[in-house]
Amino acid sequence: QVQPVESGGGLVQAGGSLRLSCTVSGRTFSNYAMAWFRQAPGKEREFVAAISWSGRSTDYADPVKGRFTISRDNGKDMVYLQMNSLKPEDTAVYYCARGPTRYVSSRYPGQHDYWGQGTQVTVSS
Repeated sequence: QVQPVESGGGLVQAGGSLRLSCTVSGRTFSNYAMAWFRQAPGKEREFVAAISWSGRSTDYADPVKGRFTISRDNGKDMVYLQMNSLKPEDTAVYYCARGPTRYVSSRYPGQHDYWGQGTQVTVSS
């Protein structure tokens, strides 16, 4: 089964930066919006950011707005999440997933499919 593969997580100090990458492939993903979610221990999976199939539209959760940037390169089959000014509360496993349509239309995990295995991000204080 085709699924995304996330990478780029790690341990970073508060205030630092990380760039997450999500490798996707083929028409299964290029014609759809893509999103990043995260899940901290003991918490529900939550929306982080989404990007339309063309890359022209984006959406961000309030806690990350102004600090995180989502982007995609369909020619390279990649989706990225640049995370700056990281905070300890950003610590979580980060997942990318395919959205339900071409456009930024949903923040609900249940409406996304083709989930990756996730990459751990740990921010120390």
